[in-house]
Amino acid sequence: MSKSARQIAYEILLKIEVSEAYSNLAIDSAVKMYNPDSTDCAFISRLVYGVTERKLTLDYVISQHLSKPINKTKPEVLTILRLGAYQLLFMDKIPESAAVNESVKLTKANKCDYASGLVNAVLRKISKNGLVLNDDLSETEKLSVSYSMPEDTVKFLIYHYGRENTEAFLKASLEPKEIFIRVNTVKTTTEKLKELLIKENVKVFNTYLKNALKIEFNGAVYELNAFKAGLFHVEDISSQLCVEALELFPEATAIDACAAPGGKTFTAAEFMENKGVLYSCDIYSQRTDLIKEGAERLGLSCVKPFVNDATVFNEELPTMDRVLCDVPCSGLGIIGKKPEIKYKKLDDTKPLLPIQKKILQISSEYVKSGGRLVYSTCSVNPNENRKICDAFLKDNPEFYSVKALPRIERAVDEGDYLTLFPHKNNCDGFFIAVFQRR
Repeated sequence: MSKSARQIAYEILLKIEVSEAYSNLAIDSAVKMYNPDSTDCAFISRLVYGVTERKLTLDYVISQHLSKPINKTKPEVLTILRLGAYQLLFMDKIPESAAVNESVKLTKANKCDYASGLVNAVLRKISKNGLVLNDDLSETEKLSVSYSMPEDTVKFLIYHYGRENTEAFLKASLEPKEIFIRVNTVKTTTEKLKELLIKENVKVFNTYLKNALKIEFNGAVYELNAFKAGLFHVEDISSQLCVEALELFPEATAIDACAAPGGKTFTAAEFMENKGVLYSCDIYSQRTDLIKEGAERLGLSCVKPFVNDATVFNEELPTMDRVLCDVPCSGLGIIGKKPEIKYKKLDDTKPLLPIQKKILQISSEYVKSGGRLVYSTCSVNPNENRKICDAFLKDNPEFYSVKALPRIERAVDEGDYLTLFPHKNNCDGFFIAVFQRR
């Protein structure tokens, strides 16, 4: 590889900073272009995700050692400073001298020679002083800096969920990400899959959810023989719980109204024992093609990929026993996996609200008498969640709410609704509401 791991990480981070690219897509693109070895690839990912998720913290520390406001620093120089500061503050195995010297090299390799002295001086001060919060910071400012979350969002979360839950949620979002998988019970059993994965040098752990496992290994999931054989798919615990709330059964007629990339569809088909019909919908044919590929790998013939606009009622579709309405959302519950999300303004959610309300309303029209409807988001913003659901119940007296997954521990009491949190439920932040048609 001609370029160093730090250089590639710098280019990815600069792209994210300047063009607001998503970190996961930018990393994938760079890996395909430069094809680094597995060690460098892991280092690049750690740097990019780490700097992105800690950006506010890093900027706070850097600004303490700048003579000018940080927003006056050129993006190229600021990106190098963030990279160096992250290594100094959050990567114990990187020697301090390497973090500083390699950052200075980056200035020279990227036509920022003029800033080499500044980068050297600032990073050496950070190396000496570490992360120090000023005494005059308010409680919410301290949380904002410590966990790199905009203060307005911190206040919003505290208002709705309390300080303890908010801090625990923010802390959990910065912890290493775990990989959860769903056993394809149409093809195998949990115990048999565990045996096969262990033979492939995968560490396997049980979870509190039946047929859900946590795995640890070095490599790509899609390279595992058990994956190629269609014995499992990757899916967070939160999404698996969402499907469980549907209470599916064999021979059911069901629809996943906003299905791509298909994880919930696959879990639903497995709950149905691959019997009945499960419409798996998306507005774009290329995305339903991906669902089709996944279903074929898993051997789930009951899945029927279907191009459909969830905001418009489709008379071609029959009435359903079960309807899953997992709507597009802000993603505030998955900031641990997509850290860019947390830097968006809360007001950015507003255009989504009428879409969410519309999709829920249209989805409800497919539910037959006695049928069940589940509304979900990967957000912990109550405006996208319980407010939408309360309005739906008010406008649709033919539906009533059912307590979602009563066995699951709740961080907050929201009546029949359930908001999942990583610190409480070991999964993504997620919202689930269950409705029954009379």
